[in-house]
Amino acid sequence: MTDQTAAHDHHGDHHDAPPSNFLDRWVFTTNHKDIGTLYLIFSLVMFFVGGTMALIIRAELFQPGLQFVEPQFFNSMTTVHALVMVFGAVMPAFVGLANWLIPMMVGAPDMALPRMNNWSFWLLVAAFTILVSTLFMPGGAPAGGWTLYPPLVLQTGDAFPFMVFAIHIMGASSIMGSINVIVTIMNMRAPGMTLMKMPMFVWTWLITAYLLIAVMPVLAGAVTMLLTDRYFGTSFFNAAGGGDPVLFQHVFWFFGHPEVYIMILPAFGVVSQIIPTFSRKPLFGYSSMVYATASIAFLSFIVWAHHMFTTGMPIAGQLFFMLATMLIAIPTAVKIFNWLSTMWKGELTFETPMLFSIAFVLLFTIGGFSGLMLAIAPADYQYHDTYFVVAHFHYVLVPGAVFTLMAAAYYWLPKWTGYMYNEKIGKLHFWCSAIFVNVLFFPQHFVGLAGMPRRIPDYPTQFADFNAISSVGAFLFGFSQLLFVAAIWSSVKGKQKATDQVWDGAKGLEWTLPSPAPYHSFNEPPHID
Repeated sequence: MTDQTAAHDHHGDHHDAPPSNFLDRWVFTTNHKDIGTLYLIFSLVMFFVGGTMALIIRAELFQPGLQFVEPQFFNSMTTVHALVMVFGAVMPAFVGLANWLIPMMVGAPDMALPRMNNWSFWLLVAAFTILVSTLFMPGGAPAGGWTLYPPLVLQTGDAFPFMVFAIHIMGASSIMGSINVIVTIMNMRAPGMTLMKMPMFVWTWLITAYLLIAVMPVLAGAVTMLLTDRYFGTSFFNAAGGGDPVLFQHVFWFFGHPEVYIMILPAFGVVSQIIPTFSRKPLFGYSSMVYATASIAFLSFIVWAHHMFTTGMPIAGQLFFMLATMLIAIPTAVKIFNWLSTMWKGELTFETPMLFSIAFVLLFTIGGFSGLMLAIAPADYQYHDTYFVVAHFHYVLVPGAVFTLMAAAYYWLPKWTGYMYNEKIGKLHFWCSAIFVNVLFFPQHFVGLAGMPRRIPDYPTQFADFNAISSVGAFLFGFSQLLFVAAIWSSVKGKQKATDQVWDGAKGLEWTLPSPAPYHSFNEPPHID
């Protein structure tokens, strides 16, 4: 399909005239591009807020003993860091990409429900204002870990109901965003845009949206039961009243496991757009990619108790969840082989988006292998609640979701602003991030295998060296992200105009696109003779 809007046009087709003032343009906007931009800016701010909390954690762990913070505040940091990164940075960034790209990719003038779109964004701002404000309340922020396990989380002070309220609001925001995505994709595709012709990014978001609608109410139910246990005398999770704390784990992880796929499936979609462009050939195995995505989504619902192998589950239960978890490796491997096959014998160039995408494939695979190790029930008894688990899920989420979001930003920035970003800054950002993310997280595998428990502010001296390396990596990785802001700024300020052939002509390469030559990221990659 041809792109319906000029690269510099920020106003959707349903506006008669551009908004006259700042409030109309940014606060009351119903335009999918402007709302997408708001989501992306919000998630970048949250990325730095959550990152600052991570640096507090790593500063405390730089050496044994208690240096900087009280244990209670350390626990608050681990809890709020996770909530901010998951619900404030990664998910809103993918919703921002969905807002910007899905209407253009399916040929729709805007999202199907523009006013609800505005509302879902501003709810998110309210939710995180409430969540971050808990840091300043009597008794401090919630300190039960991001999993909010009772009875620990019920010891939280006055901040507890505010945290529950914030989670409810962000859940409502996610559900509204998902409904919008589904209705747009199902009802507003251009003539001839059948489901099996949609770009992979649209497919992954369609499947993700169904996952979100299925699991967000489960989280809402879990935190509401916590709230009534604390304030209304119920005993859902209170053993003294006939309840069961492990019930909370079942309910939470029935949400929590699909949630991790909600954070990675749109990333798969982004990589499936970028790798074909810079390989200059179509995505290998398109339909198998669609079916693999759907398989992952289905299987994500029946593996939740692999987080609970140490809770005293019957052997039959352990066996089922172990095998079901290993099964997810198959469709995931299909995707990885398809990306590699797309690059195989392609005419590769290595601009910043492609570098981040290749790093994603490599490092996400490391996270996948450590996940397979954790899936083995008897081995998990050793790994459970150690830094090995921290290393595993950060390899999946940082070089997985976060690197992909960076790749997407570099890839589509010229489309969004009409100007190229500074490629030198982009490449410097990539190399700093790719090196330091490994300095940060790889040593955590070793201390985890040696038995260092996670979420604890102190540790014996035998873990000191690897922790010091990890903390140095954390600070270098964190400050490298300022280069990302500089690269974005270089595109927003705009010196070098983006061309129609932004990834070909702009680099002086020999490839020419079929004439007329639209910017082709929304389409099948061009056929090169």
